[in-house]
Amino acid sequence: MPCTFVRLAGCPLRCTYCDTPQAIPTDSGEWMRIADVVDEVRRRARPLVLVTGGEPLAQRNCAQLLSELLTMGSLVQLETSGAYPLADLPAGVRKIVDLKAPGSGEVLRNRLDLLADLSAGDEIKIVLTDRADYEWARGMIEKYQLGLGDVPVLLSSAWGSLGADQLCQWLLEDRLPARLQLQLHKVIWGEGVSGV
Repeated sequence: MPCTFVRLAGCPLRCTYCDTPQAIPTDSGEWMRIADVVDEVRRRARPLVLVTGGEPLAQRNCAQLLSELLTMGSLVQLETSGAYPLADLPAGVRKIVDLKAPGSGEVLRNRLDLLADLSAGDEIKIVLTDRADYEWARGMIEKYQLGLGDVPVLLSSAWGSLGADQLCQWLLEDRLPARLQLQLHKVIWGEGVSGV
């Protein structure tokens, strides 16, 4: 689905596989008023808006931005690390919670209590770097009965660390209730291209 990305600068996490290190410093972006961000998203007129980062919930006005984006009638998603509470988000925002596997270097930042805050339309994403990460994810899926209800689990191979073909094979062998997710922008345009 055509999507407008709203990438907020600043992230307190340091994932080993971070594919947007340029978004880590809080001063790495361009300062914009919320109204200007919404106007730019409206100008692009796409059916999906994804607010991501960095870590968008590290920004104190993220909930206000999400509320304003919801008024446009587009589907609004928030991709977050799972290290910040979700309770103050406006109703209607679809949450993508990125659980951090051990290979990320940030597994201790996971707030597993957030899993109870997810509902239909939300997603759980886990980026994997190797077989140990896959085993960890499989354990989480089994322990918390993830992927069996209205909240799908997306498993993604860290670009350059784990082949999507290998991950696909493991998923097929284990028949996990999870979907394979690829970084389509890298598949289509290549690893080094940004802003697409």
